[in-house]
Amino acid sequence: MQFAKRMERLGTETAFEVLSRAKALEAQGRKIIHLEIGEPDFDTPLFIREAAREALKRGRTHYTPAAGIPELRQAICDEVNRRRGVTVRPENVVVTPGAKPIIYFPLTALIEEGDEVIYPNPGFPIYQSVIEFIGGKAVPLHLKEEREFRVDLNQLESLITSRTRMIIINSPQNPTGGILTRDDVRAIAEIARSKNLLVLADEVYKNIIYEYEHASIISEPDMLERTILLDGFSKTYAMTGWRLGFGVMPAALAKKVEQLMINSNSCTATFVQDAGVAALRGPHDEIDAFVREFKKRRDLMVDGLNQIKGVRCLKPGGAFYCFPNVSRLQMSSKQLADLLLNEAGVAALSGTAFGKFGEGYLRLSYANSIENIQEALRKMKQVIEAL
Repeated sequence: MQFAKRMERLGTETAFEVLSRAKALEAQGRKIIHLEIGEPDFDTPLFIREAAREALKRGRTHYTPAAGIPELRQAICDEVNRRRGVTVRPENVVVTPGAKPIIYFPLTALIEEGDEVIYPNPGFPIYQSVIEFIGGKAVPLHLKEEREFRVDLNQLESLITSRTRMIIINSPQNPTGGILTRDDVRAIAEIARSKNLLVLADEVYKNIIYEYEHASIISEPDMLERTILLDGFSKTYAMTGWRLGFGVMPAALAKKVEQLMINSNSCTATFVQDAGVAALRGPHDEIDAFVREFKKRRDLMVDGLNQIKGVRCLKPGGAFYCFPNVSRLQMSSKQLADLLLNEAGVAALSGTAFGKFGEGYLRLSYANSIENIQEALRKMKQVIEAL
């Protein structure tokens, strides 16, 4: 079979590949501690599951408008307006099966072949994958440990050329857990306005944040008309398998994204959207409890990593990932991740799964139990200090 040349430009998400290898080892009887997959280990709150069950009992299993049911689009507007201090309307909202389409569809609608898109590196690998797949030029913005993985504004400005069309930002960030401050966001907005650039703001981890406050670029003056806000339900509400995300964007772009939805997915499952309405309008107590538990796990993970000889780790401000520096261990990140899986039974990701500037780092998810994290740290220490 002969494949289209464009398939050679399409990347992948290594977390799922490592998960598959880890599952194969488990099938052989090995015990594996999963620190590779970015998925809350909590169950979806019961009131959300009950809303979906009631929707199914009411026969909510048919087609919906491609952009989403009116009730969910309005609930999204209410939440965005309240949290970000803006005024968006349902015509600005497109609901999608998961949040990844809000990377794929707007880039497809906006980026011509050869257009440049600046994206964070290390960063979520699908950014680079989609930019290159559609024929754009992916321009990496190096997020550095010495800056707590925040954007270097001077570097950002130096990367902008006459072909630059868009900047992608992500806060809290995957894989580093880094946070953009209000001053960072304000400065990026000023650059976007002065250079007439669009911004894709990935805020899917916005509710999983610790000592800081979340700053959204869509809240900055005159940014509503040049921002694509990516958000979803997977991380906040432990709804990864439900596949429910959304984008908020200028109405003209929303119509194009809706057109791409029609050509690909038709619509997002109706009863899942009903569950999304319940999530947004329901109590937040359980979600707050999730975040408190993540914070305890983060502190345990960071403290334990910093006690391993040759490893150092910043304390992340959000999401549920640590990004320890392992460059002193005299092996590549990929070699170390493979060693930990095979010898320690700990599934981790190489930093290079998130771009070339991830070399010298690992990504570890602390969306796992305290007991498993403690055991993983013990096994990692044993293997690493025996090198």
